[in-house]
Amino acid sequence: MKAIVSPNCRIRYPELFVAGDDSIVDDYCYVSVRMHIGRCVHIGAQCLIAGGKDRTLTLSDFSGMAAGVKVYCRSDDFVHDLAGIFPDGMQPPAKTHYIEGDVTFGEYATIGANSVVMPDNELPEGVAIGALSFVPQRFRFEPWTVYTGNPIRKLMARDRANVLRQAERIREFLAQRGRS
Repeated sequence: MKAIVSPNCRIRYPELFVAGDDSIVDDYCYVSVRMHIGRCVHIGAQCLIAGGKDRTLTLSDFSGMAAGVKVYCRSDDFVHDLAGIFPDGMQPPAKTHYIEGDVTFGEYATIGANSVVMPDNELPEGVAIGALSFVPQRFRFEPWTVYTGNPIRKLMARDRANVLRQAERIREFLAQRGRS
């Protein structure tokens, strides 16, 4: 099945947006970065992915974002800079400080509703983040671990064997569907 991207999403740079088969992007999402979505990925309603066309969010196969998640690949530094919009083409650029970096979700990584991810983060394979969590810039995750809270903290190991068993069942189903 081709990806389903709601017509009610705002994708600022559609030429930089790639969604893999069997993935779904729900209503009212806003995307202003390069975005690479793998297979069997779900992005819940009202997610915000911000940072500009020179920044990238990657969601690997079987990863996901629950409703209301916000991922920032670039943010203003309110300590050093004005937080407004400056005229396009202004030279030299008026803003001199950003908090920025690409964000990557490894395979099977997922994040709960209304969580926030700051720039320059890599969620390795199997990481799960609970709802209403805050992920600061450059947080160090361990694969196959559950995190939650504000501030975020390690909670427990994730059930790797069951998650991989479920993913294998999906792969087998997709392979059979492709043969029919």
